[in-house]
Amino acid sequence: MTTVVIRGTKAQKYTGFTCMGHADYARPGKPDILCASISILVINTVNSLEELAGEALRISTNEETGFIRCEMESDLQEKSVFLMDAMVFGLQQLANTYGEKYLTVKFEEV
Repeated sequence: MTTVVIRGTKAQKYTGFTCMGHADYARPGKPDILCASISILVINTVNSLEELAGEALRISTNEETGFIRCEMESDLQEKSVFLMDAMVFGLQQLANTYGEKYLTVKFEEV
């Protein structure tokens, strides 16, 4: 199962997020459309925050375990909040479609 934890404060909607685990939707050795969908949403958001919005991020990854942590180094610009909203919306839609057995999206106030 993949778990995504979105972190924020009362003052700042988003301060970072962590995505961990593999969805295991497909049989072992077969292409996993859910895992690929999650990866596309998360990686595209990180790349867009850096390249399009110019945000400073701290990123940690481990491809083998399906782990990525993204921490924002300062308050996000309005366009960056929109990018994060889009990622969260996409992940929630996947969780609703495929179920919490494969993907869980959580929110954590820090």
